[in-house]
Parts: sequence; structure tokens; C-alpha cells
Amino acid sequence: MPTRILSISGLRGIVGDGLEAEFLSTFARAVGRVANGGAVVVSRDGRDSGMMVRDAVLAGLAAEGCHVFDAGIASTPTCGLLVRRLDAAAGLQITASHNPAEWNGLKPFDAAGRVFNAEIGARLVEAIASLEDEPLGEASGVVEMIDSPGADHRDTVTGIVDVQAIRVRRPRVVLDCNHGSGAVLGPELLEALGCEVTVLGGVPDGEFSHMPEPLESHLGGLCQAVLDHNADVGFAQDPDADRLAIVDQSGRYIGEELTMALSADRVLSVHPGPVVVNGSSSRVTADIVERYPGSSFHRSHVGEANVVATMDDVGAVLGGEGNGGVIDPRVGDIRDSFVGMALVLEGLATGGQSLSEWVDSFPVYEIVKRKVPCPADRVPAAVEALRLAFDDATVTEGDGLRLDWEDRWVQVRGSNTEPIVRVISEAPDAAVAHRLCDSVVQRVQEAL
Repeated sequence: MPTRILSISGLRGIVGDGLEAEFLSTFARAVGRVANGGAVVVSRDGRDSGMMVRDAVLAGLAAEGCHVFDAGIASTPTCGLLVRRLDAAAGLQITASHNPAEWNGLKPFDAAGRVFNAEIGARLVEAIASLEDEPLGEASGVVEMIDSPGADHRDTVTGIVDVQAIRVRRPRVVLDCNHGSGAVLGPELLEALGCEVTVLGGVPDGEFSHMPEPLESHLGGLCQAVLDHNADVGFAQDPDADRLAIVDQSGRYIGEELTMALSADRVLSVHPGPVVVNGSSSRVTADIVERYPGSSFHRSHVGEANVVATMDDVGAVLGGEGNGGVIDPRVGDIRDSFVGMALVLEGLATGGQSLSEWVDSFPVYEIVKRKVPCPADRVPAAVEALRLAFDDATVTEGDGLRLDWEDRWVQVRGSNTEPIVRVISEAPDAAVAHRLCDSVVQRVQEAL
């Protein structure tokens, strides 16, 4: 069976094993149909297969008569911002995000530069089904190349922080782009903020120096580089640069979960208000929000579109996910590693403390994340296994299953991007968090 994951949020697959040119063109045609043949922004993350995918996408969009703005290699948040700036009807980012190099995919955006919500995503899936037996028609669209696609993105991000304060501090930064699309804008943004920058993997050619997901086990090189360069902070992006992991000045991996907490602490100190994170994110952000009168904490279902929808509902000043994806509506309604970097640097410049001191002022939790291989049709069995295993917790349904106790929580949910079930637990005590996660993983595996 082909390795292809199609959902309302996009497409991922292994090139040559589920991700072939014909289906890519069909997907792009469907986006063109949903966009009523309007203009579409296309960009990619630099993987070897990116040009093949681009050619197939352009063929599909041309068959629908779309005017294509080709931004070349650019980050996912840059693509979203370009859709809005160019008044396009849709966008398509060619990326498999944190998946290994042999994967690629397509992430669509609506006319507001947001990822598709459930309603638009359902229309996209229906359009794909209707087009699979319809031959590719004569091309009638045009392609226009975009120069300096990240310039407006850079200026928008610098516009939300105190650039002068950062320039006075002149922080030393090591940025690990890992040969992803973050290399196009990341060094330029940091230099515009007045940082002394050392770049790792600064050529956006998809030749990853380490596994692309910015986890602690993959970032030993960044941790060492921070020490070698006596840096104030190390930043690591995933290949399409919508996620950010952080290393402090001692070479300690701070991780992705605290990216959101640090950003919230900085934003709320100036602009108190509602903050939204998804149901798989650490409690530490909720604790930070409690420090600021006039602010409130809200949880959404997992998924960028769900976070943004809840942000709209509550008028949030900030949102995001525990995977290091920060959403600041002053810039765009999309996860953005560049926003995360700018906010953390502003916090360092104005807070009068090192990154380790800042982080150590937060409540301490241990969050444990595991993956269990699982076909999509077996996810309900995994969720039910968790439900039956514990009867003393507060149950939250609708996004897999989450169980909360006074001092800990655990969630089981199927992934939209990989054929797996994610098991996430958190507690103030590391041993408790690991035991809880191990117990749930065992029960899920037995149910499968």
C-alpha cells in the first residue's frame, strides 16, 4: 500500500511510494478548484524532490487557469504571509515539515494565509476525489517569479519587537537551519536585529546534517556550537521553519515546549490578554499566563487551524503549539519560528538575565512524548484502551482522549501527519511522567 497521508490539513508521502507526479497534480488542481481558479502562491523547503513536486504542482494549477506566484525556496510562514500580501486566493507550501528526507508533501493555505480549516479541507478532499479520473486539461495559467520573498516577512517580524534594545544587547546566536528553508530568512532576520550570528546548515538544499525534527537527540551539534562560540542562545528550526527549539548559553537543550512559554512571558509583559495552546502542550504556559492580570489561558484541539480558530474566538494576543510553533496575530495566523526567535531575543534584551536564568524562573514539568506505530483505522481502539484503563481522571474527548489528574495528565491521539498514535504525558516529577507514559504506551500496544 502506498505511503501517503492525506488529510484536511494537507498531504505527505514518500516520493515514489505514494507521492507521484500524477497525484501531486491532482492535489494542486483541487486547490485551484477550491480557490476558484484564482492566484496561488507556491514555495518549497529545499528537499531534493522539491523541484519534481513543484513541476507537478505547477502543471495542476496551470490546468485550472491559476496565476502562480512562485516564491522558490521559502519557509512555510513566509508562504502564508505572501498569500495575504499578494492578495492571492490560496497558497501551497511544498514540504514534509519534520519528516525524513525521503518524504515530501503539500500544505495548503486559504486566502487569509491560514492553513485550511476543517470545512475548506473537506472541500479539498472532495475535489481530489472528483478529479482523480478527470484527465489533465490544457494549461492556461501563468507563472510569475517572486523576488526577495522574505523581505516583507522580515520587516513584519522586526516591527513587533524592540529592535534597538536587541541591537544594544547584541546577542551572540547560533542558528541551526539544518539546510532547510529557514536558511533563506533566518540569518537575514537575526542580522537585522543586530545579532552576532553563527549559522549551521545555512545552504537550503535539503541535505540535512541531522534528523530534521528538532529534538534533543538530534541537536548535539548545536549544543556544542553554542559552547564553542560562547553564544547567548542557540536556535534550531525544522525544514520548513514553522517550529523552533532552543538551547541556552550553557549548551542545555531547552526544547520546543518552552518556546511558547518564553514567547508568552515576553508578550504578556507588554500586552496582557488571552493565550491559546493546544491540548498536547505543557502546563507551563498556563502557569505563565496566571502571572499576568488581565490575561486568560485557553486550550484548543491539536492542529494549527484549531488553535487559530480558538484565538479568533477569544481575541488572543498569542497562540501556539508545544512543538515550538508560535502564532502572533500581529505577524500572521500561522506558526512561525522567526516570531519565536524575535520574541526570545527581545526578552533577553529587556529582562536583564541570561536565558538559563529566565527559564529557571518557570515552574518545572517533565513532558514525555512517544510515538506508537498505528494505522489510522486502529486509532479508536488505542483511545478506547486508555479510557478503560483509568477511571479516576477528568476526561476530555474530541481530540483523541486526554486524562487529567491534579498533578499530571496524559493524552492519546492519532497523528494527522504520520501513521502513528502520539502518547504525551506530563508531571512535575520526571519519574511519574515517564511511568505514566510507559503504562499508557503498553496499553495502547496491547490494544493494537
